[in-house]
Amino acid sequence: MESYKELLEGNLRWLGDVKKANPEFFSKLALGQSPRFLWIGCSDSRVPATEITGSMPGSIFVHRNIANLVVHSDINLLSVIYYAVEYLKVKHIIVCGHSSCGGIQAAMEDRSFGFLDNWLNHIRDVYHYHLDELQKVSDPELRSDAMAMINVRQQVWNLSKVSFIRQKWEEGGFPVLHGWFYQIKDGMLKDLNVSVHSAEESDKLSLIV
Repeated sequence: MESYKELLEGNLRWLGDVKKANPEFFSKLALGQSPRFLWIGCSDSRVPATEITGSMPGSIFVHRNIANLVVHSDINLLSVIYYAVEYLKVKHIIVCGHSSCGGIQAAMEDRSFGFLDNWLNHIRDVYHYHLDELQKVSDPELRSDAMAMINVRQQVWNLSKVSFIRQKWEEGGFPVLHGWFYQIKDGMLKDLNVSVHSAEESDKLSLIV
């Protein structure tokens, strides 16, 4: 029951380390944030955006949900994106999936997960669309990772359809959208080369998702 105190104790250790390295770090951080990136990632506890990119607090604005989905009816997500684009003026939005993703694996199974099905169905639609392609991958782990990468491409395309992002593009502005994949077993980030910065690029991406 006292295990939660480990987090408070860890905070004190981290606080001491940061202050030792940079005594003015927190006073400067308190003045405001100006991140250059928005990260749309999975809620999985093994994929923290700042740690795996070697970044400091204040450098990445973050939204996380199960399997890093971009759902056009998700007001929480859209609010985060709008704030990041309109007020924080982020230049890049990164959708990052990862290996061994529980949400992806659950969506690929032929059984119900109760309430979670309402969310997983967004992934299942993509899975069934690419089923012939994925069935060619015999290894279950590799098939799951392949699906996770397909899902990233799909979510980047979904993101490229967001109205206020397209408006920014029409005005000749940012953001640039990217799709990445994180391999947990070796800690490597992979650029999936699906960057989008215009409606025309979005239309080309739609051919592969």
